[in-house]
Amino acid sequence: MNASELAAAESPLVLRQDEGGIVTLTLNRGERFNPLSTVMVAALERELDALKTDHTARVVVLTGAGKGFCAGHDLKEMRAHSDDREWQQELFADCCRMMVKMTEIPQPIIARVHGIATAAGCQLVSMCDLAVASDEARFALPGVNVGIFCSTPAVGVARNIGRKRSMEMLLTGELIDAPTALSWGLLNRVVPAASLDAEVARLATIILARSAKVLATGKRAYYRQIEQPLERAYATASDSMASSMIEPDAVEGIDAFLEKRPARWPGW
Repeated sequence: MNASELAAAESPLVLRQDEGGIVTLTLNRGERFNPLSTVMVAALERELDALKTDHTARVVVLTGAGKGFCAGHDLKEMRAHSDDREWQQELFADCCRMMVKMTEIPQPIIARVHGIATAAGCQLVSMCDLAVASDEARFALPGVNVGIFCSTPAVGVARNIGRKRSMEMLLTGELIDAPTALSWGLLNRVVPAASLDAEVARLATIILARSAKVLATGKRAYYRQIEQPLERAYATASDSMASSMIEPDAVEGIDAFLEKRPARWPGW
């Protein structure tokens, strides 16, 4: 192991930075395009678990170090266990559990995407609540190029962009550019690379001005209803709204609107 490889091995897999209620999580293996190895998945899951009960954290920004966001699973690691079905099943079970937890934490998550987001890296983008990319970003589900169908990444991506477009990505493995990803629904914004941080900060600041409790309740209800049949979805959403209407946040918010003043949110 050379000096640069040794330094990378000793540095944290995921960096956390807290500033004014915004938590930035950075996948920290930029020299390899931040692969979702078993240890990277575990490190990211630990950060999500910590955020679940952290009321000082209001918004989460997920990004990657180096030249790209995330290139997906670690193919070298996977190839080393290609004869071990149990190991493979555990890897995908762990990764899928981590992805689901992104929808379960109370804070909105914004993906800050630069460079490439491919395979499980594209899946990460799809599982964030919002996604902002530089105009140089590229996206793909390229498993077919190396003899693997990106079945687990497809779960999140298809729920963002629909069947025909996700199947095109899955069947061809070709890269799509950021404007295409925006038009297909994988992204919320595409901006010049120099404006990426400013646009992420702008969205995060807007979210910070809202009630943390309302956003947490709303995010939970959204992900509960989105996969339900129509009648059940309406029942879930109606119950959530009825419960929210009697909370102090709704009382304060409506009073502030009627009195034409800024709301003073009660907090958690």
